[in-house]
Amino acid sequence: MNIHVSNLSFNVTDEDLKEFFTEYGEVSSAKVIMDKFTGKSRGFGFVEMPDDEAAKKAISELDNGVVEGRTIRVSEARPREDRGNSGGGFGGNRNNNRNGFAKSGGYNNNNRY
Repeated sequence: MNIHVSNLSFNVTDEDLKEFFTEYGEVSSAKVIMDKFTGKSRGFGFVEMPDDEAAKKAISELDNGVVEGRTIRVSEARPREDRGNSGGGFGGNRNNNRNGFAKSGGYNNNNRY
């Protein structure tokens, strides 16, 4: 079972996270998510436990526990949603820009001043 752990202290390491859960059973992996630009913890992580019953027990007993002065949240991780390609930018209709010119460069008569 994949477990999501949030509100972690920024000092918690992968090894610390693993240790929190080994009391409840085998831990396949434990990963604190790091910011790709700063290299610092983003305050959450994931733990993988192969035994679902042990994972459920860990979730129920560790959720709302206090680690380094912070109340952590522990829950079963949801599958990551496919966000697709949103195209980025400022949003809105991508065929028209703000000054009334269509993408092709011609004037758009729908935008009167």
